[in-house]
Amino acid sequence: MADLVLLTPRTAEDTSAIEVLPGLALLPHRVSVVGPDPAVLLSRPACQLVLVDAVHDLVRARATLRTVAAMELGLPVVAVVGEGALAVVDEQWPMEDLVLAGAAPAEVAARLRLALSRGSRAGGSAPAAQPEADEPETIRVADIVVDEASWTVRAGGRVLDLTFKEFELLRYLVSHPGRVLTRHQLLQHVWGSDYYGGTRTVDVHVRRLRAKLGPERETLIGTIRGVGYRFSPPRGAPR
Repeated sequence: MADLVLLTPRTAEDTSAIEVLPGLALLPHRVSVVGPDPAVLLSRPACQLVLVDAVHDLVRARATLRTVAAMELGLPVVAVVGEGALAVVDEQWPMEDLVLAGAAPAEVAARLRLALSRGSRAGGSAPAAQPEADEPETIRVADIVVDEASWTVRAGGRVLDLTFKEFELLRYLVSHPGRVLTRHQLLQHVWGSDYYGGTRTVDVHVRRLRAKLGPERETLIGTIRGVGYRFSPPRGAPR
């Protein structure tokens, strides 16, 4: 039996661990459900493993995983995901393992057991530094600076007042300069595979981004009719 902590973006008081990962129902582990802020791990009694609820908000879950990794707690971390997330999980997700929300108790037990054993072999010592790909990045294209560490965007030195989704959308576009991205791709990577809204959501957010970038930069996000969008830096701009 182990002491686990579940980080969830939903209201902790109204969310049970069994609701997020039903396979826990028949396992003897003690699970404490807390909100999405990993900082609570610093003030709680010691736990042996961290679960991250990535079922409903993939973007926020990835940010939570990266924050936990940066805290260097020396704890194994397992993400709980929906089946659709398997198409987007990659090396940008610092974790020991993942488990499908609908996994049977035997599979959940095995994955937790393996993750706990890896943590035990590490001896509780501080983990090795994360690969550079897992660290927050600063992306600079022309005079636009996307700072993942502070979740801010500057255009011409001016900080833009962006919502979380606007930030993630612009970050993804700027990260792929010159590449045509379909509306479906943008929905998958920014809103997550569990989002059931239509592609018009992307169009609305692009329109808002263009307005906030201002008339001198709105053309950086080009429309590819019938397909999606492309971020095109000015010719000669550093990438």
